[in-house]
Amino acid sequence: METHYISNLGVKTEVPQTKVRYVLYARKSTESDEKQALSIESQVKEMLAIADRDELTVIDIRRESHSAKESGQRPVFKEVLEDIRRGRYNGILTWAPDRLSRNAGDLGSVVDLMDETRLLEIRTYGQQFRNSPNEKFLLMILCSQAKLENDNKSINVKRGLRTRCEMGLKPGAATVGYINERRSDKKCEVIIDPERAPIVKQIFEKVAYEKWSGRKLFHWLKFDLNFKTRNGNKGLALSNIYLILQNPFYYGVFEYPRKSGNFYKGKHEPIITKELFDQVQEQVKNQALRTQEPKEFAFTKMMTCGLCGSGICADEKFKKLKDGSVNRHVYYGCTRSRDKDCKCGYINEIELIQQFEKLIDQVSISEIGMREKIKCEVERIKKFQQSILGIKQQIQIKDVDIRDYAKFILREGSIEEKRELLTCFKSKILLKNKTISL
Repeated sequence: METHYISNLGVKTEVPQTKVRYVLYARKSTESDEKQALSIESQVKEMLAIADRDELTVIDIRRESHSAKESGQRPVFKEVLEDIRRGRYNGILTWAPDRLSRNAGDLGSVVDLMDETRLLEIRTYGQQFRNSPNEKFLLMILCSQAKLENDNKSINVKRGLRTRCEMGLKPGAATVGYINERRSDKKCEVIIDPERAPIVKQIFEKVAYEKWSGRKLFHWLKFDLNFKTRNGNKGLALSNIYLILQNPFYYGVFEYPRKSGNFYKGKHEPIITKELFDQVQEQVKNQALRTQEPKEFAFTKMMTCGLCGSGICADEKFKKLKDGSVNRHVYYGCTRSRDKDCKCGYINEIELIQQFEKLIDQVSISEIGMREKIKCEVERIKKFQQSILGIKQQIQIKDVDIRDYAKFILREGSIEEKRELLTCFKSKILLKNKTISL
């Protein structure tokens, strides 16, 4: 009898309902140690030869490369089961039982279809499984054996990794600053990367001794050194720099798995000392605390650098005087996010306010917004005069000069009031060479 190829094989042939109609299901193994498994096309070729030999009716050919370890994760396999439920075909042709399932969930779905007589037969390269207790039991044993192999493989891999860690060898690719040893008698060991290890050491030293931030390190590595990793020839992202700074591997120990709390003494040569690593952790911790609790300054986020277009940041300095008192000074300057070599310079907040006062006399501001602000302020003063001081004479809004009020806000207002005032300017505020302009 001639074998019929229907549906996506391109031939439309009527198949008697009494015959078993097969779907050829081929799945490529994704397990690394199953190198002996046939490829998808090899499976298809072999099973089509069996179909020709035994005169089987093949309705469809379905290919899939997803792993069968986890239940319900194979889209093509789910479609095959659904087509069987709809009655499109009632037989499966596949290379081996473990191509169908290596987990209890998918195996149960297949057996349920056989119990419901929707699936009449499963045929593999050397076996047939029909809806009989003994053959279903054998199918379940073979698929369960595949699952057992997977489970044992996982246990063996974990045991091997643990043994490797106890030998002082960290699993995985070499960390930045090291190279995987290629000698057969030194397999899995790492050696110092003569090109990158000195730079890694400088990264730690600049943070510990010169108090460099992660972003400053990033600019130094990218623009000054053009630093590239060994694998992929890519630069270090800011997050990678912080991972390096927090990696104890560089002073001789490592944690595996990550965040497990299991530390091992490495067999590799350290790049830095434990003392240097601890200094860096303290500095990184302090930087993180400063980042988590940022201080608010009146004119940040309200100006733009006139040279490179970056934002404007602020920093405060404290100077102890001879009489024991302390003077606080706030300086504003470019963040250099767009140009690390920007020459914008820094300006003291006192001088900045003086420039804003002069600017107010020269430019137009939104009088509508300012008048509303003055109205609220006058109403507040009226209530204070009447209830506390008993003064009957009242200030009128027309008596208040808008520009004088704006200058008063710049000198005595709160951070929120100063920012609200700057929004009344109709043009963008630029800071360039310690001078503001619109």
